Amino acid sequence: MLARASYEITWEKLPADYVLPDEPVDNLYQPALAAALTESLEINNRLPETALITTNYGICATVNQKMVIKAPDWSYIPQIYVSRSEVERSYTPQLQGAMPSIVIEFLSDTEGGEYSIKPTYPPGKWFFYEQILKVPHYAIFSLETADLEVYQLESSGQYRLCPPDQQGRYWIAQMNLFLGTWEGSRQNRTGYWLRWWDEQGNLLLWGSERSERLAAQLKAAGIEPEI
Repeated sequence: MLARASYEITWEKLPADYVLPDEPVDNLYQPALAAALTESLEINNRLPETALITTNYGICATVNQKMVIKAPDWSYIPQIYVSRSEVERSYTPQLQGAMPSIVIEFLSDTEGGEYSIKPTYPPGKWFFYEQILKVPHYAIFSLETADLEVYQLESSGQYRLCPPDQQGRYWIAQMNLFLGTWEGSRQNRTGYWLRWWDEQGNLLLWGSERSERLAAQLKAAGIEPEI
């Protein structure tokens, strides 16, 4: 791995005339999984006004005077320091806000770049998240096998694979939530999803689930819910 002393990191805003690549997602269901992660945070009051969630959106750093941009499938940034209009196209940590607390990649069917530790320009995703951004948690999820790997940044500056708890979940301390997999149906897709659980182990519900629960409670009380 490239020694840290051999490269320089600065935090510069993406130039206005920089053309961002328009890359298609690797899987039809990736946007749905990303949206589901975000929705449960929003409706359960787990998304502060100053937080930023990104999906396939450029996170920037300048390494050895060269702009590097990676677009994780999903990330949670706990606080931005600027107006949202300033981060419409891209986001530069340190300059515009905090580092991401977690980045999530959905495993590619083709290249497997999620594990790339390539240090030369342009650096691999793993190297960028671990050595440049130093993101506390990096998660990789396979839609095909439902395998979830969660890595935590150690004091050594390298990622360590975290063991799940007895429920198969992972504690994300910066969010005060557990992350894990859940099998079920949503929006015409049946399979495994990434879900959040709170400190007591309660699942953070989606909007449709909350509506279904309310309707069941009303029926149990002898009240026919309005459709």
